[in-house]
Amino acid sequence: MSFVTTAPHELEPAPTSMAERAYAAIQDQLIMLDIPPMSPIDDLALSEALGIGRTPVREALKRLEVDRLVVSYPRRGTFASGVDITDLASISDIRVHLEPLAARRASENASEVMRAELTELAEVIQDDDVVLKSRPELMQWDLRVHRSIYRAAGNPHLEDTLVRYNNLATRIFCVFLDRVTHFDRHVDEHVGLLRAVADGESREAEKIAEDHVAGFEKAIRAIM
Repeated sequence: MSFVTTAPHELEPAPTSMAERAYAAIQDQLIMLDIPPMSPIDDLALSEALGIGRTPVREALKRLEVDRLVVSYPRRGTFASGVDITDLASISDIRVHLEPLAARRASENASEVMRAELTELAEVIQDDDVVLKSRPELMQWDLRVHRSIYRAAGNPHLEDTLVRYNNLATRIFCVFLDRVTHFDRHVDEHVGLLRAVADGESREAEKIAEDHVAGFEKAIRAIM
């Protein structure tokens, strides 16, 4: 079984419009650096590649500019934003406070269906062989875990904020991905976090989330 293909319906609802579909698809390409930092973005090429009209693609790009994933210049066009390593401290400063809050709220507020799905996700990840997974697959899993917990917290404003900053942190992670060692520890942390949230262990979930963010920044700085 592969955690990449598992798709709990309540934790990750499918996009509901063409603009949402375009936004989700382009967002993930930018996060995973499939669209390289500072590269020009051709909305016509994206439209054709995604099978979505240019208007929804342009709407998506406007949203992604607010998310700081793209930047537009008059008479020059739209580009993928650069990855600035100096942003790491500022991003971590926000996440170290809000990630534990989301984990605590998720452990308190998640529905029984969500708890079951978080438990299932933890089991699938734990049973998978990390060594056999490609780095892009592992990063997709990382995004999946975080987004699931944000949604389970039941606060859409908190969810939107954390998705935005976790996306920016993930781009930084992807820059150094080939130099990251001990990815199994990263996996173990997420399994523990998912189980703590699913079991309603709010203090444990909060502590794991805080340590995870702090550990992420420390790990990146160690290989910079």
